[in-house]
Amino acid sequence: MNPEPGFDLHPGAAQDITEIWEYIADDNVPAARRFRIEIFDAITGLVPFPHQGHKRPDLTSRPLRFQPVRDYLIAYAPEEKPLLVIAVLHGRRNPHAIAVILEQRQ
Repeated sequence: MNPEPGFDLHPGAAQDITEIWEYIADDNVPAARRFRIEIFDAITGLVPFPHQGHKRPDLTSRPLRFQPVRDYLIAYAPEEKPLLVIAVLHGRRNPHAIAVILEQRQ
């Protein structure tokens, strides 16, 4: 899937974004649309400077970086061309659960 030039979404990341949209849209569809745009804008902003995110060795030994967007974390592979978004997960999720999700998304 390539929604924007310069990055790809792992199928799990695409599902994450859909689930976030659905959760917010249950209460407010325009807010869900705005937040989805905010997520894609943040990802697009990573493309020219992929190492701006931070590492999280507590979550994965893979060379992934993490960029916050509100209460969510975008997990991505900065060395991939195009940039590969692995996951978009709530930052308050149990760190062990995040680590398991990232491990499953090879």
